[in-house]
Amino acid sequence: MNARTPRIAAVRRVGTALLASASAMSLTACGVIDGIGGGDSSASPEKGDDITVGLLLPDKDTARFEKFDYPLIKKEVGTLTDGKGKVVYANAEASPEKQSEQFQQMIDDQVDVVLVDAVDAKAIASGVQKAKDAGIPVIAYDRLAEGPIDAYVSHDNELVGEVQGRSLVEELGTKAASSKVVMMNGDPADPNTDRFKKGALAELDGAVNIVKKYDTTKWSPDVAKANMAKAIAAVGVGDIGAVYSANDGMAGAVIDALKEAGASEIPPVTGQDANLDAVQRIIAGEQFMTVYKPFLQEATNAAKMAVYKVQGRDLEFDSLTQESVDSPTEDDIPAHLVAVIALTKANIEETVIKDGVYTADQICTAAYKADCEQLGLK
Repeated sequence: MNARTPRIAAVRRVGTALLASASAMSLTACGVIDGIGGGDSSASPEKGDDITVGLLLPDKDTARFEKFDYPLIKKEVGTLTDGKGKVVYANAEASPEKQSEQFQQMIDDQVDVVLVDAVDAKAIASGVQKAKDAGIPVIAYDRLAEGPIDAYVSHDNELVGEVQGRSLVEELGTKAASSKVVMMNGDPADPNTDRFKKGALAELDGAVNIVKKYDTTKWSPDVAKANMAKAIAAVGVGDIGAVYSANDGMAGAVIDALKEAGASEIPPVTGQDANLDAVQRIIAGEQFMTVYKPFLQEATNAAKMAVYKVQGRDLEFDSLTQESVDSPTEDDIPAHLVAVIALTKANIEETVIKDGVYTADQICTAAYKADCEQLGLK
């Protein structure tokens, strides 16, 4: 154990190579993992297909959790267990206390394994320890929880920030050095926030003039909007050259604040998660970009890791956890990190549409039909 700042330990930095081809992230590519190990050849299963996976997700403000992550994990567990396995799901609605209660209930109900996306990474540590004491493996999902977790599945979150910051600098071009930029960071209780921030600052520091920085409690769009109003009052709506927003929910709130302040033109605003409304804002020219994190890969591989762990299929489990990370309490945690893609107007069709996240009809509603036609989206 140590008290160091969390860091990615064994991840090779691949920079822009990860952005080169959205097709490499095609959701159909997930099937490749299924062929590894040839079924049950790696080990005699500790348990059969009749397993229960506990899934703890942090909030409902982030649209992907309810719309994609839970259904995808549930579907994959069913597929891996011939329909005999089940997922018990609970959403904390941004409350660490509620999530702790939900975690305890899953321990009391003796689920076989827990996938947890922590509201507060530090606060969840006691629950992780209780699960460990009860013989229940815990896999941290999307956010790195503290305590004796067995594995971690997410994205290279420092790279997420780098992609956001680099995209912003490139968009500002020759105006970058003189541009006044507002930073709207995430929740300090989320360990990913520091990684997003570190990656973004690696690109923004020295390249732009960061005039205001805010942390956003519980990733709340309302908090982000209030903070953006403060920035506008201090800097002037016409003098803000760009906004680094760590995710799409806050990006929407930032854009609303700029509109309400009378902005004649919305400056470049970043985001993350490829929420449907964010993709529509990008098409309309209101939001500059978002980071698309292929969550089908993250969710399906998390389900595989959970099932393989319970069934004692070590070969398959190890094949999915060839990287490692450190948390403030544990070193060398087995990890699976999914690559990320900068999504702009230029690659909507090759990313979220091609991967089946959204159809063109879902994106191109009446309000966005003309914008879609200009981009050739059908």
